[in-house]
Amino acid sequence: MNDNAQNSTHSSPGEAENPMSGVLRVERMPHIWCPGCGIGSVVTSFAEAIKRSNLNHDKVAVVSGIGCTGRVAGYVNFDSIHSTHGRAIPVATGLKLANPDLTVVVVSGDGDLTGIGGNHFIHAARRNMDLVVICVNNFTYGMTGGQVTPTTPTNANASTTPYGNYEYPFSLPFLADAAGATYVARWTSLHSRNVTQSIEEALQKRGFSFIEVITPCTTLYLRRNRLGDGVDSLQYYTDNAILKHGADTRETSIDFQGKFLIGKFVDRQKPTYLDAVNQRYAKLIGDDYQLYGKTEPEKKAEQEQAAQQEAGGA
Repeated sequence: MNDNAQNSTHSSPGEAENPMSGVLRVERMPHIWCPGCGIGSVVTSFAEAIKRSNLNHDKVAVVSGIGCTGRVAGYVNFDSIHSTHGRAIPVATGLKLANPDLTVVVVSGDGDLTGIGGNHFIHAARRNMDLVVICVNNFTYGMTGGQVTPTTPTNANASTTPYGNYEYPFSLPFLADAAGATYVARWTSLHSRNVTQSIEEALQKRGFSFIEVITPCTTLYLRRNRLGDGVDSLQYYTDNAILKHGADTRETSIDFQGKFLIGKFVDRQKPTYLDAVNQRYAKLIGDDYQLYGKTEPEKKAEQEQAAQQEAGGA
């Protein structure tokens, strides 16, 4: 677990301070990601969204799993956990339940979140855990040899499918929507401003928020499929990404080198997991029930507000 560094890196006299020094651990730069990889762009968008949100940095926690994107936890200047493979969401769930006052963000890859971690993904969405989950979808297991993942497009080449992928891939927005997420968006690493805006919205929203960022691995996926480099990938986004806010998530599948939808697809309200816990037990137990995750001042404020509303309606 990385402790939140209170003393950020200071610049030398006459040298401009890095604008991200309060959000990122700039002393750990340069990062490990390959040239042309979009993970760095996603991290920049995340950092900018945090700055705009004016959140208390001591109340932000970041959790990641294993893989290229899993290394994000080591570069952010917050309390963070680089968890085991597939367990980023349950670790984040534990943090949120232990301290509901935290803003908990999960940043990990498609293989980690929806492969070995797929069961945790759907149940956290079903329960509407109050988490922000950012998935960098690079269509491969980039750190372990380029194997096929749950999102590798059909016909795409991978180390475990050298003659082309024959499995049906997940559409992650459809999966998140069907499982119960309250906020679902998809962008690419080219759409950095949109990624920033979506993260900013998700940070302010209660419930399970899911943001997918498409950024195919330049070293393994693009090279193995003879699709060029990172610049070629950006051109592909420009030519094939179709903006459609509010699209039916059943239409969000991604074919190999075909057109695909981006945008904010889902934005709805419903009780979070802790809301549901409190509503259920308050109804059954009554005034003797101590609200879970509420401080005494918060409980008193809610009681006073309820009393005022009742008096106003009388």
